[in-house]
Amino acid sequence: MTRDPSVVVAYHSGTGHTAVLAEAVAQGAQEAGALAELVAVDTITDEQWGRLDAADAIVFGAPTYMGTASAAFHVFAQATSDRWSRRAWKDKLAAGFTIAGAMSGDKLHTLQYFTVLASQHGMHWVNLDLPPGWSSSVGSEHDLNRLGITLGAGAQANTDEGPEAVPKADSETARHLGRRVARTARAFTPSRLAP
Repeated sequence: MTRDPSVVVAYHSGTGHTAVLAEAVAQGAQEAGALAELVAVDTITDEQWGRLDAADAIVFGAPTYMGTASAAFHVFAQATSDRWSRRAWKDKLAAGFTIAGAMSGDKLHTLQYFTVLASQHGMHWVNLDLPPGWSSSVGSEHDLNRLGITLGAGAQANTDEGPEAVPKADSETARHLGRRVARTARAFTPSRLAP
């Protein structure tokens, strides 16, 4: 008998936009049968560090500011160096999501930064596995993966509006990512999930 996989969403949200996506990722993971938890990395506690260490998958999330993840997320990433030296996160799954005010906004660089962080820890990256939406005359801004990013979930919201401005298509794309991570964790880590 196996237990449900554990997915922790480690994120920073500056204006509330990223928090909307983090909640969608966690909801998707729960829908796929995982235990999901949110950890705001700028207020992380020792207990939450322990939950990250025990997780089967960690999903990284941050807004893209000036072409990379927010400074608060970088502080968190640097604080993982002790775990790196102990290989504490080796063979966990990893995935990521980001949001910016511009349609492109150099979001891909943030997702690549997350993949390098995961790689340094010996983690296995889970991609979005969605074709690009809104890429033909019959597509629309309501399509999943409307921004056409495959490495992780990307989103756009106007910088002069609050969390309610995050498009439903983008939060649903993040929810899809959560489901994919949970399903991959169940398939990929059976030995880790044994009682």
